[in-house]
Amino acid sequence: MSSAGGPGAESAPLPRGVRAAPASLAPRKRAAAFGQRAMLASLVVALIALVALLATIANGAFGYVIVRQLNNPASLAARPLEELTVAELVDILYVKATEGSIDDLTPGVIRRLESEQPLDSRAREDILAIVMQRVVKQETLDSFTLAESILERGRIEAEVMDLNLLTRPGEGAAQAVFRSWLSPQFLVRTMNSVPEVSGARTAILGSLAMIALTMLVAVPIGVGAAIYLEEYGGKGRLSQIIQTNINNLAGVPSILYGMLGLMIFVRGLEALTSGAAFGITGGNGRTLLSASLTMALLVLPILIINAQEAIRAVPNSLRQAAYGVGATKWETIRDHVLPSSMPGILTGTILALSRAMGETAPLIVVGASTFIVTDPNGPFSKFTALPILIYNWTAQPGEQYRNIAAAAIIVLLVLLISLNAVAIVLRNRYSGRR
Repeated sequence: MSSAGGPGAESAPLPRGVRAAPASLAPRKRAAAFGQRAMLASLVVALIALVALLATIANGAFGYVIVRQLNNPASLAARPLEELTVAELVDILYVKATEGSIDDLTPGVIRRLESEQPLDSRAREDILAIVMQRVVKQETLDSFTLAESILERGRIEAEVMDLNLLTRPGEGAAQAVFRSWLSPQFLVRTMNSVPEVSGARTAILGSLAMIALTMLVAVPIGVGAAIYLEEYGGKGRLSQIIQTNINNLAGVPSILYGMLGLMIFVRGLEALTSGAAFGITGGNGRTLLSASLTMALLVLPILIINAQEAIRAVPNSLRQAAYGVGATKWETIRDHVLPSSMPGILTGTILALSRAMGETAPLIVVGASTFIVTDPNGPFSKFTALPILIYNWTAQPGEQYRNIAAAAIIVLLVLLISLNAVAIVLRNRYSGRR
């Protein structure tokens, strides 16, 4: 008889009540292991795609540029241009326009700039950009991606030498400068026809104002609708029809919401959305208010569905306990159901905020400006947004437009992550109170 540990040993009998494992357990384990490996591979592919996306954006937002200044900035003032005040920079523009020494800076150009927005009321960064564009005439001869700047430095220096050999008398020397297209100046400058001095300030302010108005309209309506459907509507025929339509509206293409906003808010309610009903003249319905109302319609189904799920997750025992101590239905909803469901509601708000922040098609339809140099000063003002700005720049010819578009994409991502982080902090705070 073989030893207990030998290969021929008989298997010990199972304890009473314990059944042998089924013969199909091994294939199930193999299937589970395969599923685990497939999920891990999916995660790896998703991370690779995310890294590739971020690397592509960074590759266009940083790199060497070859620049040349046709006029020496030191000859314009005793101090560097960056240290001059708005009044001093405006004086330089008027003096050069009066002298007529610069071809594209004439009194007519000054009048056109003044009609767009008075020079004295513009930000210093905007006036400095105009001086650099019109007077100094700093031009970008070539630009390179971050990868080219790191791997092909010799070729860039050789191109600079070749350009300097071809420099005509009176022109400045070409030089290679490492430029971050995403800079503090980019954040505070307005749009410009020259990408080197263009900025995203008006688009950033427009996006923030639009999101604020959208959430101000959509969140109360969405949460109120969810409360009614879950707590008051019951399971009747009407509630089922409403619920079905809400679920369908969540999947409607955004361009259709843009068409709806164009017909209702821009044209049908033009007196309201243009401000004419409040005594504001000279405008039309293509305003920040119209865009915000359109985006509110776009995100309402998402808000309602997520709020319903959050309210539905509140245990009925909590409601019954409130009724047991004499609370009314509304007091139960206000003091118990809503606070308990607030983390889920804020999660839905985050999802809706993310969609509204990145939408482009509805804004194009309702009339978002592709070029605007004035900041939004109210709900009835003209506006633009970061997705519109990115779309416009990527459609323009020239490598420099791709560079500033990449910088604007980074701004949009940072802005979106920051707003989501605020919502997550609020959600976690409400979760801690439960």
